[in-house]
Amino acid sequence: MIKLLIADHHPIVRKGLELLFSASSNIQVVGSLDDGEAIIDFIKKNPVDIILTEIDLPKLNGLTVLRILKHEFPNIKSIIFSGQPEEVYAINAIKAGASGYISKTVNIIAINEAILKVNEGGTFLSDEINQQIKLGKRVNKTGSYYKKLSTRETEVLKLLCVGKKNKEVAKELNVNEKTISTYKARLMRKLKVTNLVDLVNQAKVANSQSSI
Repeated sequence: MIKLLIADHHPIVRKGLELLFSASSNIQVVGSLDDGEAIIDFIKKNPVDIILTEIDLPKLNGLTVLRILKHEFPNIKSIIFSGQPEEVYAINAIKAGASGYISKTVNIIAINEAILKVNEGGTFLSDEINQQIKLGKRVNKTGSYYKKLSTRETEVLKLLCVGKKNKEVAKELNVNEKTISTYKARLMRKLKVTNLVDLVNQAKVANSQSSI
């Protein structure tokens, strides 16, 4: 039986996933959480095989959780189940340690297939993203916009976009505040903006265009 931990800040999503797997013969939901810190606390005390989690989480965002899991809990596999555009975040999520990325637009069968494939040691991505990887490029222009960014830069940008200050980002990522200033400068240079407002606005526009 696969022990599955669910993490999402929307109660209705968590409840829907719990109901989905309630009759499963090979997947057991062992926990349902609403923030990133709770994930770390839970797996310290309970056996978990796979974590199905959103990127946007309070306290610790999903990319930060992935990084912690990769270094401290390497035997636990993780799948991002997100409303954020796959072409923007999927590759960086895999680099950060995820074993799969599922859009919240997929059908129920795909969620089950992803969990089974990851449990067997595979990586689950959509056919479109897999094809783009094989071609060595991003077909979507917005995807190429984000291809310039490292996983850490994407993580910093994600936190800045939800309104966190440099000090708060530094605390969450456990780095020096000056380091965040350096990342912010890199982001502005790579994305060709001159201030934080434009940086955040450009990222939000990119996300919006990617979801169309």
